[in-house]
Amino acid sequence: MKRPMVMQAVSTPTYPVIAKRRIFLALIVLLWAVVYLGSLRQPALLDDADTVHAEAAREMVVTNDWVTLHINGTGDINNGFRYLEKAPLVYWATAASFKVFGVHDWSARLPIALGVLALLLLTYRLGRRIFGEEGGFYSALVLGTGFGPFIFTRILIPDMLVGLWLALGFNFLLTALEEEKPSRWICWGIAATMALNVLTKGLIGLVFPIGAIFAFLLLTGNLRRLLKLRLFSSFLVFLAIAAPWHLLAGFRNPAQGQTKGFFWFYFVNEHFLRYLNKRFPADYDTVPLWLFWGLMLLWLMPWTAFIAQALGRVPHRIADWRAGLTTEQRGTLLFAIWTLSVLVFFSFSSRQEYYVIPGVPGFALLIGGWLARETTSSLDSAERRSGRISSLVLMAIGVAACVAAVMLAVQSHVPPLGYDIAELLKKNPQDYALSFGHFLDLTPQAMGAFRGPLLITGIAFAVGTILNWLLRRSNRTFAANLVLGVMMTVLLHEAHNGLVVFSPVLSSKVLADKIEQHWKPGDVIEVNGDYEAASTLNFYTHQQLRILNGRRNNIWYGSTFPDAPQIFDDDQSFNQRWHNGQRVFLWTEEDSIPSYLKSNEYCQLAKWGGKLVLTNERTLCPAQPR
Repeated sequence: MKRPMVMQAVSTPTYPVIAKRRIFLALIVLLWAVVYLGSLRQPALLDDADTVHAEAAREMVVTNDWVTLHINGTGDINNGFRYLEKAPLVYWATAASFKVFGVHDWSARLPIALGVLALLLLTYRLGRRIFGEEGGFYSALVLGTGFGPFIFTRILIPDMLVGLWLALGFNFLLTALEEEKPSRWICWGIAATMALNVLTKGLIGLVFPIGAIFAFLLLTGNLRRLLKLRLFSSFLVFLAIAAPWHLLAGFRNPAQGQTKGFFWFYFVNEHFLRYLNKRFPADYDTVPLWLFWGLMLLWLMPWTAFIAQALGRVPHRIADWRAGLTTEQRGTLLFAIWTLSVLVFFSFSSRQEYYVIPGVPGFALLIGGWLARETTSSLDSAERRSGRISSLVLMAIGVAACVAAVMLAVQSHVPPLGYDIAELLKKNPQDYALSFGHFLDLTPQAMGAFRGPLLITGIAFAVGTILNWLLRRSNRTFAANLVLGVMMTVLLHEAHNGLVVFSPVLSSKVLADKIEQHWKPGDVIEVNGDYEAASTLNFYTHQQLRILNGRRNNIWYGSTFPDAPQIFDDDQSFNQRWHNGQRVFLWTEEDSIPSYLKSNEYCQLAKWGGKLVLTNERTLCPAQPR
């Protein structure tokens, strides 16, 4: 017979349990502060998504328009382009941070960092209710020291917050499954998390939770349980939260002339056509399927050394699903479906590396649950032996990585003072549509710039994995896991330092500062190519950019509205502007200077990260050899 899903008696925690809980919570907050607060101020915001999203939030504050986002304006009035591609919640949070703390790099990053803290605490809560105190702590430790969650919060993208709302919704769901008749507040909580997710990332905020819940109830033979979730009132709660912005955005941005309105662009073009890889304009690439799945092992390294054991704990027999599951089995199955739903959904669509991030918390919970089982098992258990074997494999990987990193560092040449990292790279523009595709430009010559991070990373990886193996051999698994956590904290710190070293290639902040030193009213900043490639200039100077041969990508749709600013130039109009007496600052890639500009018609005001600022006001530049 199937076991009824009823509320289980909850005992009052004893003092030792409360003390352990406080220690775990303190360690989680400390880990977050070191990893995420410690990286708020550097590097400068990056070109493309980072400053495009930050600029949309800044203009939201200045114009006080919290419905229609704008980019590439001055912000004094709504003189930028409508930016209707994305859901608004992250922009609202960033704008609120700007209002409270002012417009800074760190205040732009703060909302996502706080979202990560909330997610870590919620992951601890989920792990604790399913696997016990150690399971909650390990799950948060795995997630908080994961490379993927860290590197994809270096950009202002909302995917970790999608994971937050999914975690909160599944926490409500587990409570609903334990109650014979779930309370309206629990059901409404599930609906509210879906609405917040829709406001964070669009329709996948519905697809992921509904798909996972349906699959879980179907597999366990409890589809009728849906009828107890107060579907009608929950739907009204969902609409009350999610609908107002969508309706207002549609009413304020209707179809105008040849321009299709918000509803077509947002729902059809940005959701359905993007999923089918037919979205216009196509400014993205698709990660191969094998790489998309395989990178999941990298995003939570080194903890994925234990993934085989973790997956082995997932109930996999239909008879077990239908006969009734224990609390631990129920949670483990739900966490596996959570992760799998994200992977499978994007397996049939266009996808980038970070699209899997909303499923990473479920993956971390599976690993954390197994680590807890290993820790609490008997000293001669199969779990302990299995953990030692995985640690041995991990140690071999760590030592090999250490040797490779140290050899690269030793054989590399220290670059000269004042070097430009871009001069040591080899460009691979075919890879730039991928997240952090510029890192594929690295060459052996460039490794000298990363000598410090390479040495520390290699040594930390070897020492951490060796100590982990030795501690597991002596059955001190808790200490072994703490060592891995400390090791990853060091590795993430060095990854951040590496990003700071590489940031001149990814940001135009230095060039923006140089332009500001000489800026006067009436001057023009012109970008040779895409707005996104130099969006840092717009964010830091607060000046509108003119675009040379770049009416495409994120700025295309907004440019089709009749009230869009007329800031696009072709070669002919730009050449005329360059020679008409108006002072122009031209941002361009070093190898893309317009061929019709003669060398005696411009001077180089600044150069950094493979990018130049040229000006037709030769008196601004120091004497340069010709």
